[in-house]
Amino acid sequence: MSGSDLQRMVDALAEKIGRSVAINDPSVHLMCASRHYGDEDGVRVHAVLQRDGGSAVIGHLLAQGITGWTRPGVIPARPDLHMRARLCKPIRCRSELLGLLMVIDPDTLTEADLRTIEDSAAAIGALLYRDFVTEDAQRVAAETAVLELLCGTAEQRTAAQQALSRQERLRSGHHATVTVADVVAPEKDNAQIEVALRVALEAVARNRFDEIVFAVEGNHGFLLQSAPAPKEHLREQGAVVAKQVREILGESARCVVGIGTTADGLADAWISREQASTASRSARTLPGSADVVLWEELGVYATLLEIPEERLTPLLLPAALTRLIANDPHGRLVNTLAVYLDNAGSGPDAAAALHIHRTSLYYRLNQIEQITGLSLSDGGNRLALHLGVRMMALLDDPS
Repeated sequence: MSGSDLQRMVDALAEKIGRSVAINDPSVHLMCASRHYGDEDGVRVHAVLQRDGGSAVIGHLLAQGITGWTRPGVIPARPDLHMRARLCKPIRCRSELLGLLMVIDPDTLTEADLRTIEDSAAAIGALLYRDFVTEDAQRVAAETAVLELLCGTAEQRTAAQQALSRQERLRSGHHATVTVADVVAPEKDNAQIEVALRVALEAVARNRFDEIVFAVEGNHGFLLQSAPAPKEHLREQGAVVAKQVREILGESARCVVGIGTTADGLADAWISREQASTASRSARTLPGSADVVLWEELGVYATLLEIPEERLTPLLLPAALTRLIANDPHGRLVNTLAVYLDNAGSGPDAAAALHIHRTSLYYRLNQIEQITGLSLSDGGNRLALHLGVRMMALLDDPS
């Protein structure tokens, strides 16, 4: 699309109604803005300077459900964000949402102004749709290649690698690190979640445009980068994504991020993706887990989390551990067993960790042996019980 064509149409509309006009894309990023007419607020000024109103503003807009609007509506003011009320006119063509036309202070618009806005929005929609077909096809092709490279069959991965190479989407193919972002937001619809993920992932990719590509599918976001990066940088990058998604969707939403290890080239990127998905699942499942988890730090959970969620039930726990749980209503013995095993069967270390005398510890261990019928001096018994105790953390109700 010719940016000058869109700018001319926006300027013409602003001149006719004597008001500032802005066009945002469906992800609520500023595409085009007229000059100010004395009606600007803090959000408009920031957006014009930064091309982005900020996560809190995007979240406020999305909370109104604007991505599903088919008719003009009013975005309520948010004084805490220095934001005045706005008329929002969705720009659609053939049912596709192509943009959002914004005019501040809707209460002062006349009927003639509203008709002019409707007419201009129709013309702008036709202009945007002209390039939407081409640009969207390119975006869909790129994201499809990313998804097939990371989640497809061996044949699909080979074709996707070739497609990304032809598109020159990645500068280098010698490394491949995958980050998976999963959103849990029961109160939000799919469109809001997708916009939030796109905004967050795009912000990261924009800073390293020749080394990162991303794709969004449902409530999952995939970030693929071809340049090596220290794990702390990857952790910080993941934290930025999680924070921005939460700011957009609100505190009731949670975005968890898993990061895989660096693979030797795009052909093995799927391995990093599987690791990242496992790490993301751990962040979502393990009590007290951080929002960002690296696969290499999962320890034994990297193996346990390979068990499909539908198979992960109390039936997998050792029968001896199930007996202990049933006979330990307050969980004191189970906790003692967990601490003892975590300390490699060292009585002094376990007693110190539990803040009890060694005599008390050995009394409890004797009780555990009597209830389970297992000797804790046997390495095989300790391994089975230790795996069971770790698995309990993955169960909603281990009893």
